[in-house]
Amino acid sequence: MLGPVILAASRSDRMRRLISAAPVTRQVVDRFIPGETVDEILPIIQELTGDGLELTMDVVGEDITTPEQATAARDAYLELIDRLKPLELGTRAEMSVKLSMFGQALPGGHELALANVRPVVEAAAGIGTTVTLDAEDHTTLDSMFAIHEELRKDVPGTGCVIQAYLFRTEEDARRLAASGSRVRLVKGAYKEPAEVAYQQKHEIDKAYVRILRTLMEGEGYPMIGSHDPRLISIAQELAHRAGRKLDEYEFQMLYGIRGDEHLRLAAEGHRMRVYTAYGTDWYGYFMRRLAEKPANLSFFLRSMISHD
Repeated sequence: MLGPVILAASRSDRMRRLISAAPVTRQVVDRFIPGETVDEILPIIQELTGDGLELTMDVVGEDITTPEQATAARDAYLELIDRLKPLELGTRAEMSVKLSMFGQALPGGHELALANVRPVVEAAAGIGTTVTLDAEDHTTLDSMFAIHEELRKDVPGTGCVIQAYLFRTEEDARRLAASGSRVRLVKGAYKEPAEVAYQQKHEIDKAYVRILRTLMEGEGYPMIGSHDPRLISIAQELAHRAGRKLDEYEFQMLYGIRGDEHLRLAAEGHRMRVYTAYGTDWYGYFMRRLAEKPANLSFFLRSMISHD
């Protein structure tokens, strides 16, 4: 029940100011966002890959109001790619991007976002890695999928994200479960109306399993974005039934959540990718992490009480 309230707070400038100013916030944010600059995040990348984990890097920030900010977001990813090149990690360190950061919501946003994200995708391919387009709220998805299709003409490894709670996603999954595609399946973390999305957890979980079965039985590369132990077990069983080898799918989890599980899955031979965000504009990302899981909110509130 608190999830929609927290998501509403993520769009409130007043709540942004209050939470950002709280002394305890920074230490809690560090659990999910381990750095603000490339210099701070590079040691984290080396530590996680040294532990046998893989990463997808997200430069946080979504409130883009000018073309100049969208250009700056592009340049931040290009800087990251340039700094990753000498590490020679290949696909062990890929990138995730939100097209809203590249100007998608601005006038002429579809063309602007495509123009800004294309050099990032091409630069990533140039160092042997990939980019995944994150899914945002349902009003942005037709544009995202069209950009994804366009980018794959030149860089076929470009991935995308689909969200189990949306009614449209089962059809999207059938279309995307094709040879060469890379698709991350998540439950969904935006407040969506009942007209377009399931509202109850059990309905979302059932949809997640149906969609995951479609991806596993298809010819693409499924990426399981979940921390739910039950869904992880189901994913392993579906992969086994589909005859998939361990390197023909992967698990993805957020930095700071279930770290022991990251290491356990990697030790079993699974590809385990950690979604690792960094940057200064962390508020929206942080609030969605609180909304997704009651334990995250409890951790934040306990920290505030302990600090007081």
